Amino acid sequence: MGSKLAFLGRDMAVDLGTANTLVYVRGRGIVLNEPSVVAINTTTGKIVAVGIEAKRMIGRTPGNIIAMRPLKDGVIADFDITGRMLRYFIQRAHKRRHFAKPRIIIAVPSGITSVEQRAVKEAGYQSGARKVYIIEEPMAAAIGVGLPVHEPTGNMVVDIGGGTTDVAIISMGGVVTSQSIRVGGDEIDQAVIAFAKKEFSLMLGERTAEEIKMAIGSAFPADEGSHVEICGRDLVSGLPKNVIISSEEIRKAIEEPVNMIVDAIRVTLDKCPPELTGDIMDRGIALTGGGALLKGLEERVKAETGMPVHLVDNPLDSVAIGSGKCAEEFEALKEVLVPESRQ
Repeated sequence: MGSKLAFLGRDMAVDLGTANTLVYVRGRGIVLNEPSVVAINTTTGKIVAVGIEAKRMIGRTPGNIIAMRPLKDGVIADFDITGRMLRYFIQRAHKRRHFAKPRIIIAVPSGITSVEQRAVKEAGYQSGARKVYIIEEPMAAAIGVGLPVHEPTGNMVVDIGGGTTDVAIISMGGVVTSQSIRVGGDEIDQAVIAFAKKEFSLMLGERTAEEIKMAIGSAFPADEGSHVEICGRDLVSGLPKNVIISSEEIRKAIEEPVNMIVDAIRVTLDKCPPELTGDIMDRGIALTGGGALLKGLEERVKAETGMPVHLVDNPLDSVAIGSGKCAEEFEALKEVLVPESRQ
């Protein structure tokens, strides 16, 4: 009977990201991948939309509706809204919502405090979980990309998300040394917004900044000939204005957050035990997360560290896949989860 109930309350894994939330259901794989955005009617307090629908509303809503991200820099900024968003996503992913409650594994950045971890667990319980476990994102990413985390060899993972960048060296099923900084894709978008405001007195929205970053943003001098036309609000006249911007200008604009990511990689390598450094030199650094898709980042890290670097096959899903593997093989991978005493 117990095994039947366990099957009905199918175990899940959630990559609760600043930019996107992914839900993995045991036996079914990733069933949901939506932006971590909630639109709320401030008059009634009701949720108007969640996920893709809500993201479309950012910067386009009337005064009484706010499209917001309840997570900031990888941690919960609005506890109540995060809990409601998580419940909505889990109920959508879990068909038998009225039956047995699932066990849930939630991936969090490696640098968050025990108080922030508790908040994540509470949000999980609030969403209807029987038991909530925590896994650190770099560990989940390493499992997701198929690195031999249980062997006594050094594996280095750089997970660049929306709000945080996690750099970790993993060996024997544990994190040997890690560095977590609150810089990621969002910070790069903000750098584009700041650049447009300073250089052209042009106010850009978050979505426009993200589109510019994806179109011509780069971390390494390469294709310098590309240009893009951007539209924003002129801060002087208050009217809409179009400006042509080059990839070189954007590269200079995002230099600071990119430097911070590279520095975090350097600091982690500096703290690495010498035996493991040789392993990493052989195996290379694995880049994962949405921010790793920034053009030229692979070449930039390679040039700055002298190490072989490779972008993993599925960088956006690797944390969810790794957390999902822990749900699939719970007993075998139990020791990679964060111990209860640390939460």
